[in-house]
Amino acid sequence: MTLTQQDISREIEGERKDYLAAGEVRHHPARDYAPYRSSALRHPLHPPVTVHDPEAVELSGPVFGVTDVTETDGDLTLAHAGEPLGERITVTGRVLDRAGRPVRGQLVELWQANAAGRYAHLRDQHPAPLDPNFTGFGRCLTDDRGAYTFITIKPGAYPWRNHDNAWRPAHIHFSLFGTAFAQRLVTQMYFPGDPLFAYDPILQSVTDDAARERLVATYDHDLSTPERSLGYRWDIVLDGPAATWIEEGR
Repeated sequence: MTLTQQDISREIEGERKDYLAAGEVRHHPARDYAPYRSSALRHPLHPPVTVHDPEAVELSGPVFGVTDVTETDGDLTLAHAGEPLGERITVTGRVLDRAGRPVRGQLVELWQANAAGRYAHLRDQHPAPLDPNFTGFGRCLTDDRGAYTFITIKPGAYPWRNHDNAWRPAHIHFSLFGTAFAQRLVTQMYFPGDPLFAYDPILQSVTDDAARERLVATYDHDLSTPERSLGYRWDIVLDGPAATWIEEGR
């Protein structure tokens, strides 16, 4: 039987009622959140394997150096010969620890769909146009204030096959690395006022209202560049009670 948006919305409301009835703040969702159908197939069923020698893991992993990340890697509008289509935006913020201290030298990467809601990826078969001047990937290192900045294009919403007539709100994926590649966190940033918020089981899996709101960027007019781009501010808190939701939970 094909699930409809009404079916998924009822499940989302049921999960929310159960959460409120429990009376316990849970900043990170259950890994088998039922309205997000594929989570039932992908979430771990066994406890994590203990790594007795963390350094051995690092010896077999990839490495990166500061010189590999250039000043222009954070501008996704410069990677090709022509101008990308869509609404140009600046996204900036700070990466902080639980005490509000800056996390310096953090590798921050992002990837996203183009303005039509299409990823430049072979597995994306959404019949929206590709943009030859937009790949949708960028990276930068946080500065001494823990700040990062990207110039990009506002992504479009796109359909996905969780249920019938399922659409994802506009979002940007963020990846953060610590001092090693085993220290990776992945999350998503959303845009204020999106009408698809209530219908998206991925965003709604973050049942706590305050935690979910921390995933939404703030429009900042002072960050907007005249006749060029609109500005959004989004801080990322790595741990503590005000932590930004991370896709794999804790």
